[in-house]
Amino acid sequence: MIPFGILVAAATAAAQARPAASPVAPAPTVATASTVEQAIDLAAKGRCKQALPVLKTSTSHVPDKELKYRAAMATARCAMSLDQPETAVTALLLLNREFPHNPEVLYITTHYYSELASRASQELAATAPLSYQAHELEAEALESQERWDDAAAEYKKILQQNPNVPGIHFRLGRVALSKSESPGNAEEATKEFEEELKIDPTNAAAEFSLGEIARRVGHWDEAILRFTNASKLDPGFAEAFVALGMSLNSAERFSGAVAPLERYVKMVPADPAGHYQLSIAYARTGRKEDAVREMAIQKQVSDKTQGGTRP
Repeated sequence: MIPFGILVAAATAAAQARPAASPVAPAPTVATASTVEQAIDLAAKGRCKQALPVLKTSTSHVPDKELKYRAAMATARCAMSLDQPETAVTALLLLNREFPHNPEVLYITTHYYSELASRASQELAATAPLSYQAHELEAEALESQERWDDAAAEYKKILQQNPNVPGIHFRLGRVALSKSESPGNAEEATKEFEEELKIDPTNAAAEFSLGEIARRVGHWDEAILRFTNASKLDPGFAEAFVALGMSLNSAERFSGAVAPLERYVKMVPADPAGHYQLSIAYARTGRKEDAVREMAIQKQVSDKTQGGTRP
């Protein structure tokens, strides 16, 4: 099974591959509610060629919420049946924006993105079977099946053709860590992440992964350096801030742990681990009241989300 992130990327690529509408095309005429109802009825009867032109130009402008929902659903179904992925994706985006958390919307989003991704992957295999992109797609599918050695072999084929493609060494490192935990696999992953940073020094995930390898064996200075680098490369990388704070606490550098942990709990307030670690940093720097407050928050969040389990 192809991972969902790959499905979304492939579906979007398929939509973008279609020619864009002319920027000088006249603005479409928005249909009345009754005309939209008629188009929905045509779509339900399988007459999508007649229905889709009306649905495409009018669905987003329908004021009635229930009618907009039915029109967008009909648009997505007809667009898929007529192989118009850009229209299908537009309708899905509208549905997810206007009707978030709706089970049927989430279902057809998953289903149609999967179908679009399948079409795109088939086209890639047919038109460029020897491209590194084809090998990468195959490797990612093998990863999802936990066929680690096969996935690594595909990634290595890419590097044989294109040794400087960004992201491939990172994926090889990730594959190595996915195998059974051992010093040999950690060493192999470290090598791959370091190679990735030679190609792409801005890869925050590679820096973070090197930090995790160091943290697991208690090499705090290395872990702190790597997590610091990751947080600077990607200021929105929440996991880098909590990992940095935890490593600083473990190294008994409590004053340095406060800032990254404070930032983390603002970014992810529902994670009890962040509040717990911050309470430790506060307590060990003499901020007793702040420590008590964070521990209370940790308990409240933990009781709500994890049944009272302390990190």
